[in-house]
Amino acid sequence: MKNIIAFSCLLFAQLAVADIFRVFRETDGSTNWQWIANFSSGIFIIALSLTIVRLFFSRRQSHRYNRELEEIKAQLEVRVQERTATLNEANDLLKGSNKALETEISGHLSTTSQLRRSESYITEILSSMPLMLIGLNNKNKITQWNRRAEEISGVSTTDAISKDLWKAYPEITVTAEQIAQALEQKAAVTIKYSQRGQYYFDITIYPLTDQTETGVVILIDDVTQQVKSETMLIQRDKMSLMGEMASDMAHDINLPLRAMLKSVKTVRQGLTDEPFDRVALQEILEDTVIRGQQARSVIENLMEFSSSGGDVKSQANITQIIDHSVELAEDVLSVTSGLRFQDIDVSVDYADDLPDFACYTTELQQVFLSLIRHACNALGRIEDDNHKPTIRIAVTRLYDDLWVRFQHNGAAISTAHQQHLFESFSTSEETNSRHDADQRLSFTHFIITEQHHGQISVMSDEDQGTTFSIQLPIR
Repeated sequence: MKNIIAFSCLLFAQLAVADIFRVFRETDGSTNWQWIANFSSGIFIIALSLTIVRLFFSRRQSHRYNRELEEIKAQLEVRVQERTATLNEANDLLKGSNKALETEISGHLSTTSQLRRSESYITEILSSMPLMLIGLNNKNKITQWNRRAEEISGVSTTDAISKDLWKAYPEITVTAEQIAQALEQKAAVTIKYSQRGQYYFDITIYPLTDQTETGVVILIDDVTQQVKSETMLIQRDKMSLMGEMASDMAHDINLPLRAMLKSVKTVRQGLTDEPFDRVALQEILEDTVIRGQQARSVIENLMEFSSSGGDVKSQANITQIIDHSVELAEDVLSVTSGLRFQDIDVSVDYADDLPDFACYTTELQQVFLSLIRHACNALGRIEDDNHKPTIRIAVTRLYDDLWVRFQHNGAAISTAHQQHLFESFSTSEETNSRHDADQRLSFTHFIITEQHHGQISVMSDEDQGTTFSIQLPIR
């Protein structure tokens, strides 16, 4: 608008200068100012109209711009709201993540604390074990060395860890071949070691299976006192058995000797008679000879029994051992609990072609003699006049084992007594009587399991009687 007015003024000035009003002059030279006014008003109206039109379009354009600005503002507000919502969601997620991280960190701290306590507890257990514990990696370097290992070896843990086993402790009885055997077999290897009867060790080597690095653990248990105590108890049981056999032998020898002395006195008295009865005296002398043969049989069997032992196994047949044991029982166990051995029905059932096997003959005879003695005591406790005492012995072969089944129909063994039958002593009140103590079979168990690497078990009830099952490896 200001430009139009300026232009109009400039135009009028130029017209005035150029005397443009001459067109409005009258013939007399006077100016017709009415025309000039009308002309100027027309021009001004045109300029004003143009200005109004321009203002109208400018206003429309400004309204359009305002609407576009409003739309842009609205879009910006929506974007700001969306961005704000996204940021709020991200903040919430971040807060949740922070809380989860705090919880996880707290859990890790708790787990770490528990692991430390568990590690300390396990370390204390390993250190406090009453036997030597040695851990080795796959290069036989020491990884574990407990307090007992320090005490026995005199080598501290600091000096032992990460060292070669035999350089750290040259006196150890474990060899590299035994460790290699445990690793190769992936199974525990048990070794019993003794030194001239002075000390005994049970050594166990077992491999680590669920570890990233292979290795073994060696457990060395000093069982010297235990072995000595067990040996003393076994010797006591053995002496008890021998004492009972000696007592029975003395009784069995005493009977024929008394009869022989009586017969000799009778013959001596009869020889003084006039005339003497030759036939009667001859019968008395024959009876004396029979009594002497009975006594000699008892002595010969016991001498053979006592002289056939040794530290070396010999090849023998199980049937011959059992037969000789039964024959020996006929001599030394003739009277037991008021029951004569001759009154017992003893039967044997042997499988065909039973092979000879390496064994300690005398010790196995002691086993079967102890079982017969045990059966006689049980049979003697039956107070039934119609009861027929029987002992059944059967031997079969199954693969590489001999199985001996020894059965009798005597008094049953109680369940409590069965649990302690093969122990050298018992703390059970029910099995602590003198009779039960005399009837335990610890020495028998020792001969079967330790000397012959077999097994022995017992089953007993009132209806089926008592059955001992013995497994003896042939090889």
